[in-house]
Amino acid sequence: MLDNELLGDKYKALYEGYYDATVAQKREIAAIDSFSHIRKIVGPDEFNRVLDVGAGEGSLLSCMQSEGFGAHLYAVEISESGLDAIRSRRLSRLVEAQLFDGYHIPYPDKFFDLAISAHVLEHVEHERLFLAELKRVAKKVAIEVPLEDGFRIKSAVVGGERFGHINFYNPSTVLGLLKTSGLKPNAWMVNDTSVKYEQYLSGRNRGFVKHCVRNAALRVLPRIAPYYLTYVFTVVSDTEGY
Repeated sequence: MLDNELLGDKYKALYEGYYDATVAQKREIAAIDSFSHIRKIVGPDEFNRVLDVGAGEGSLLSCMQSEGFGAHLYAVEISESGLDAIRSRRLSRLVEAQLFDGYHIPYPDKFFDLAISAHVLEHVEHERLFLAELKRVAKKVAIEVPLEDGFRIKSAVVGGERFGHINFYNPSTVLGLLKTSGLKPNAWMVNDTSVKYEQYLSGRNRGFVKHCVRNAALRVLPRIAPYYLTYVFTVVSDTEGY
């Protein structure tokens, strides 16, 4: 398969104007959630060079900057609109933000201490090629994806199409995918979304109730709850020696 065929035309078109002001607040809230999950899962380690793969419009980069996470930040993104938004933030820790084709990251082997890809893998047409490239450029890889492969999988497939969701996961399939891509998962957790995020989507009262139900279900029935309700799954993997 030729390199320029790896990212299909349908998805090139979808993501080209994907990042606009209409969903900016939602993305900012989601990034705060994702950063808190990633910070928790990677532990107290400090990282010199951190890469955000599929950085979108830079919300997660802004969280890392404000929290002093990563001495030097880098970003790759397939969308020009996303890169424009990232650059407009003028983040002092951001060394560079580059356009990439979704599969080839323009850095040497093990250049980064940590590569992060949050809410990207569910969009990727060739998952193992993507993960192999993260493994190549980074010593550790942190991934976050929504858990949508459950009781409502049919509606998830239909509803996810307009957002570019083409892969649907449960915890076992995520871990299996990482392992068969040459990564070694060493810590993972299922997380619910914040009350602020739920309230943004569903309104103050309904969002609060939805958050409480999702949170309680996960605490009481941690293995069963992700089959019936949507959560997010955060994993950090080692790459050196694998």
